Amino acid sequence: MMRSRLCGAKPDTAMIKKVLYFGHPAYLSLKNRQLYLRVMPEEGEEIEAFRPVEDIGILLLDHPRITITHQLIRALQANKAVIVSCNEQHLPSAMMLPMEGHTLQSRRYRFQIQASEALRKNLWQQTVSAKIANQLEVLKELGRPVRRLESLLRKVRSGDPENTEGQAAAYYWGQYLEGFVRDRYGDAPNHLLNYGYAVLRAMVARALVSSGLLPALGIHHRNQYNAYCLADDIMEPFRPFVDLLVYGIYRDHVSIKGEEAELELTREVKARLLSLPTLDVIYGKKRSPLMVGLNRTTASLAACYEGKKRKIVYPTFPS
Repeated sequence: MMRSRLCGAKPDTAMIKKVLYFGHPAYLSLKNRQLYLRVMPEEGEEIEAFRPVEDIGILLLDHPRITITHQLIRALQANKAVIVSCNEQHLPSAMMLPMEGHTLQSRRYRFQIQASEALRKNLWQQTVSAKIANQLEVLKELGRPVRRLESLLRKVRSGDPENTEGQAAAYYWGQYLEGFVRDRYGDAPNHLLNYGYAVLRAMVARALVSSGLLPALGIHHRNQYNAYCLADDIMEPFRPFVDLLVYGIYRDHVSIKGEEAELELTREVKARLLSLPTLDVIYGKKRSPLMVGLNRTTASLAACYEGKKRKIVYPTFPS
């Protein structure tokens, strides 16, 4: 039986920015310096409520009949919130970030742009090692063999020229679920992984902007059409936290409805996926909510660019 590595005593969550999800027709505006929402469900009475803008980290819009005012958008941007829009398949497809996120932003841009190839290769080596180490912990939690990942973890070199990351991924997904193939457009629970990764990507992009870094300028990903290359780099060691969360959802679905029943991306499933920011992770010997910890990771990356530190601080699973 799988023991939950994401349970146990919760840390102080006062600093966690909230993820607000809207899946009904709604009108969102700014009133009394707060987010004022009027939700119009297809059945039942209209709902009105207020939410403090400063508490919001991500606003997830998942209905074609949502209206949001420009005044609210400006207030959200001033508080470094991310606005995410979902497509017809209810998957996050676009996001809006503030252009200014740190008082030393131009200084940090310069250090990031001027980073040497050697530094970028070293940062990617650290990132790949952290990702494989966390994948290894997921497989341990699921009771799968891990010797192959242990061997690959020892072989990661600067820049990962042997593509150890890809080799580890091939083995990892083969062990994750029997017969499972990781494919963006593949069978369940691929769609849950897609959704969780999209939320994670928005969280990482927000943390990068808050640390005064350019999300488009990656350390490894360099696609000219990708505006979030650095987010795609830094999120890699965080993906296993999504993977374990999705596995728990899939396991519960199978135990209740059986393997043949379709696993839909229901409101309840989305709610579990949107618990991602509050998951416990470990930084050194300290427990932290994932969303709070992300700021430690991106701040350490900025320090590496400036030559003040040599290591990116990535999280591990609670023991």
